[in-house]
Amino acid sequence: MHYKKILVLIPLCLAIGLFSCSKEEKKVEAPKQERITKNLAPPKAELKGQNFLVELSDLQVLTVVDSASNEIVETPALKGNIKITNQSQDILDIQGVTLEYLDGAGKPIAFSSGEKVSKVSLFLKTTKPGETTEGTLDATIPRKAVKEKALGKIEINLVYVPSPLKRETLIFSEKVE
Repeated sequence: MHYKKILVLIPLCLAIGLFSCSKEEKKVEAPKQERITKNLAPPKAELKGQNFLVELSDLQVLTVVDSASNEIVETPALKGNIKITNQSQDILDIQGVTLEYLDGAGKPIAFSSGEKVSKVSLFLKTTKPGETTEGTLDATIPRKAVKEKALGKIEINLVYVPSPLKRETLIFSEKVE
């Protein structure tokens, strides 16, 4: 009879343990960071240089913000599309595009220490006169330019090598015998 009491108590204890564990509340935490996308005004620009026509479109700044403090936690990114047209009479070898961020007074806005600096988009494309090449802009922008709304202008430097070579095609008739 002593064993019968033990056999009854063991399943009873297990059942109480299972029910008390299953009633545990699970807390779901809200995301600690939030991705915010802001369009630049104007989101489209057309710039004409000596040898090129550059068109920028869909310009956006992406930031990651701490939900609680509203502070920017990562270096903001500048994204968009770029279209470059060779308007010279020569073949031009485009190497890349560099960006410089300026405030309203035209002074450069520096990156703070600890920020990721990526101000160059590589192209490595040779363009003939009248030819157009397209790509994407993917660079970082200083926190200060976004947080303090200090951004007044973006200076675009198109890095290219003018081709000193002239190309000519000659055709002559020959037969294989």
